[in-house]
Amino acid sequence: MAQDNKSQDKEIQQHKNRFHDLAEKAFRQGIYTFTGFLGLHEQEIFWQEEPKLRYAGYSTEGGHEMAERVIVRFGDPGELGYEVSFPIVCVHIQPLARKFADELSHRDFLGALMNLGIERDVLGDIIAGEKEAYLFCLDTIAGFICENLQQVRHTHVKCAIVEAYAQIPQEEPEKLVIQVQSLRVDAVLAKVYNMSREKSLELFRGGKVYVNGRLCENNSQQLSTGETVNARGYGKFTLTGEMRETKKGKLSVETAVYR
Repeated sequence: MAQDNKSQDKEIQQHKNRFHDLAEKAFRQGIYTFTGFLGLHEQEIFWQEEPKLRYAGYSTEGGHEMAERVIVRFGDPGELGYEVSFPIVCVHIQPLARKFADELSHRDFLGALMNLGIERDVLGDIIAGEKEAYLFCLDTIAGFICENLQQVRHTHVKCAIVEAYAQIPQEEPEKLVIQVQSLRVDAVLAKVYNMSREKSLELFRGGKVYVNGRLCENNSQQLSTGETVNARGYGKFTLTGEMRETKKGKLSVETAVYR
């Protein structure tokens, strides 16, 4: 256990050092610098260091509105006087013969990409449909993926870079109206995913709950309309509707649930 904690601390410090190196380079040389794609854990490390990094200016982007994995760009457009786009492209992965294709999941597509020896930080979100997917990735790896990704499970596929993002289907959330005693994040999460309070608390203890991309360690934190909760292993949801009180004194609120 001690060895695991030591390795984890080393990894965290490496991320912090990388953020500071990129921020310093952007500030000193008057250029934009970019991280790779950051998962929620890496984003939390960034936000912990953010007060020490903001001097360089920064912004984040993942390629689409509800992106979970994002890139941080260091550099202040106001100071630099010019703009540089994020190095993100979208690759459409689809079967050669849809009729004979497997039903493919996010895990299937990610596994096939990992089998090509690709590092995780060059890959962003994967929006998986029934037999196809849209992959956000760094522009430097897109050509390699298009040339080398030929099979996902037993399905032969082809890849092409999406030129117009309007072609990308938007993920449609499930509208779910819930009733809770309060808008405590643990209560709302338990209701959305139909789990016990103890089970929801396990997620908090395991560091698996994020609110608006930030690690949430306070399970009694109150949620507000528009905030998004991500529960690792379950999905994410956003409070979208106006709250009203029921006759029994509970709060009724609408959520948008992304499975």
